[in-house]
Amino acid sequence: MIDWNNIDTVLLDMDGTLLDLHYDNYFWLTHLPQRYAQIHNTTLEAATASLTEMIESRVGTLQWYCLDHWSELVNMDIPALKREIQHKIAVRPYTEQFLQALRAMGKKVVLITNAHPKGLDLKLEVSQIDRWLDIVISSHEFKTPKEDAAFWQQLSQREAFDPKRTLFIDDTVRILKSAEDFGIAHLVCINQPDSQKPIVRSNTYTDIVHFDEIMPQLNSEK
Repeated sequence: MIDWNNIDTVLLDMDGTLLDLHYDNYFWLTHLPQRYAQIHNTTLEAATASLTEMIESRVGTLQWYCLDHWSELVNMDIPALKREIQHKIAVRPYTEQFLQALRAMGKKVVLITNAHPKGLDLKLEVSQIDRWLDIVISSHEFKTPKEDAAFWQQLSQREAFDPKRTLFIDDTVRILKSAEDFGIAHLVCINQPDSQKPIVRSNTYTDIVHFDEIMPQLNSEK
């Protein structure tokens, strides 16, 4: 599925790609509504409705990913609340083996995530996946999310890479489309970012469930 001899740089999403998206979905859809109801002395139904409206109105924007913005919006310490369920942060199957294989082949491995730096720090602290990464970049550094063309322009200025010899793996089709528009030649979509939800194919990009489907064969590499 992937000709690794034609790949120099591997760009990787984090939530739903390297890490199980169940942590994030559980936080926003279950834990936060419960704590919001407790702290603001309202019903769970009212809390859920209010938060759902806030979330849906910000999808795809940098605010959607910004924990400081959410802390102000709901008058709660979102990073602290995220730590309350940090035991749910989990590395997806075959992630460690995949990252180790990429490093063994000498590929440049770059994490590009929309995660806010405070959430990113927590996840790296728990998962320790950064030990196999060359570079970690949050879109908040560029003040624009991966959905926007401006992100890719700034990324190319920050890190030298050939789009034609670059592989990008993400679980969000709209972000993969943004990378495609920029010229990234090799695109892979994770079809089960949340381990508790069903597989959904993109039918547009190279679809995989886990990294074992594209695992490099080290003994065939020069």
